[in-house]
Amino acid sequence: MYALRRIIPRGIRIKPLVRQANGIMTEVKRAKLNDDAKGHDRIVWVDCEMTGLDVDNDHIIEIACLVTDGKLNIVAKGPNLIIHQPDHIMDNMNDWCKEHHGKSGLTQAVKDSQISLQQAEKEVLAFVQDHTPAGSCPLAGNSIHADKKFLDKYMPDFMGHLHYRIIDVSTIKELCRRWYPTDLKKAPPKARTHRAMDDIRESIKELQYYQTALFKPPES
Repeated sequence: MYALRRIIPRGIRIKPLVRQANGIMTEVKRAKLNDDAKGHDRIVWVDCEMTGLDVDNDHIIEIACLVTDGKLNIVAKGPNLIIHQPDHIMDNMNDWCKEHHGKSGLTQAVKDSQISLQQAEKEVLAFVQDHTPAGSCPLAGNSIHADKKFLDKYMPDFMGHLHYRIIDVSTIKELCRRWYPTDLKKAPPKARTHRAMDDIRESIKELQYYQTALFKPPES
């Protein structure tokens, strides 16, 4: 900033110029990503914690996001955000959520959070825009269809950036249970913390196991 002050005439504000330059660099980065064939193979991993599973009455209280390449190597770790909800929503959670979100500390964290739903969507959208081309990369996770229902309702701009297809690790798990039950018993154990980023990492680890145990080696 000091170096810029030495070359920019007095009276011209520097910070707006810096913000404009940063915006231009971000757009250049995103344009390059859209032209990068490898970017289209990336996978957007998301996990949400909700106040329940009824999309008409329940709400998102935590969201985490992470991007891998097509071979499940982590490309970028995204935001892990706790979304504020008023007391009457938190008090209306079902017994399972009250027990597990209370035990994990999430309930109190939601009450303490200053992050709105709109802020959270803006952050996760900016993250995926920086690391994936528009309309190309699928949403992934365990039982991700449940998260998708809430994301479609509460974060439509974020979902609009993704491909319409999904990668549900639970589908592979259920097929493994039926076709290769011995292999399922060897799957990595889960801590079941019921926190968003922990759940994402466990989902990736689980799919990596299935990739090795059930599928032929990926093409180079």
